[in-house]
Amino acid sequence: MRRIKRWLARVGYDERNWLRVRQIDSFNGFLQSRGPIGDVLEISPGWNRTWKQLPAASYTTVDYPGFDICRDVLPRRFDIVIADQVLEHVPAPVRAVRNVREMLAPGGHALIATPFLFRVHARPHDYHRWTEAGLRQLLLDGGFGDNEVSVHSWGNRACVRAHAGGPVRDYGFYRDMRNEPEYPVMVWAFARRG
Repeated sequence: MRRIKRWLARVGYDERNWLRVRQIDSFNGFLQSRGPIGDVLEISPGWNRTWKQLPAASYTTVDYPGFDICRDVLPRRFDIVIADQVLEHVPAPVRAVRNVREMLAPGGHALIATPFLFRVHARPHDYHRWTEAGLRQLLLDGGFGDNEVSVHSWGNRACVRAHAGGPVRDYGFYRDMRNEPEYPVMVWAFARRG
């Protein structure tokens, strides 16, 4: 199986989640533009370790709901806090964002991503969806300043149709990556603690 996967990668097959390709590329581009990466905290719903391979000074991960981001705050501060595919699962997202901000060192960045046009996926619950404007407002309500937040989205009808009621699909070979702004599948933000 490993040989098949290596061969597929060589011929252009991309096994990343089609829903998340643009968001992952955006996070990677942001992180690469920052220079050396300091201390990173990844808050995960328990299955996601996308960012574990970062060349960071230190990498810490906590799993929601064992680590309840709505009430828990680690005693140390981080240069980067990644909440990737977790905020839709928390009952009090404003409190969660406040706690993310609290765990950032001054000048640190939060990288936050959530689905929008995607089926309910309880881990253990699924409470929320945000548009770009909604995610921006959530971050403002959580204590970030307007000039500290940058929000983005990507999606298209083909991706929405492919995932309606079915499994999460790999990007594979040459799937449609056009962005149709009225069909956001994934919404993400960068927020800086001033």
